[in-house]
Amino acid sequence: MESANQDINLNSPNKGLLADAMTDVPVDNAARGAAPVGLTLAEEEELRAELAKVEEEIGTLRQVLAAKERHCGELKRKLGLTPLDGLKQNLSKSWHDVQVSNAYKKTQETLSQAGQKTSAALSNVGSVISRKLGDMRNSATFKSFEDRVGTIKSRVVGSRENSTDGLHSPSGAGDKSPQDNAPF
Repeated sequence: MESANQDINLNSPNKGLLADAMTDVPVDNAARGAAPVGLTLAEEEELRAELAKVEEEIGTLRQVLAAKERHCGELKRKLGLTPLDGLKQNLSKSWHDVQVSNAYKKTQETLSQAGQKTSAALSNVGSVISRKLGDMRNSATFKSFEDRVGTIKSRVVGSRENSTDGLHSPSGAGDKSPQDNAPF
């Protein structure tokens, strides 16, 4: 291999065979240090050889992955797919996964039940308030207040009709009794 950025032919029978993959692994015995306790020199050599092989495979896999990612990017570019499209697709899939999860379904069911109970409670509160306002409107105190407001209104409207500027009430309040013009 001439450079680390060189493309890998994925159909090659020699893929994964890199001559310079182990440049950072020490080879001489002085750099190794003492053999770990419980290992013979032959076992240590075997483990080091296996380690070198695994590290070489990791390097090869990284290069293959990089080549596949480049190829994937080229295919997406040719298809007109943008990173935003990929993000949209990932978000859509993630949202779908959340919606089909048991936790989401249980939460949705619980919130639905809570909403129904809240709606029923608010409906009951509204009914109670309506009934109480109706009771209050039929009370003697409210009737007295309503009569007073009607009397004041008729005096204000009556004084306008008697004025000399010729303005008349659009409701025709002068034609009706004060009770008919009650605000409630």
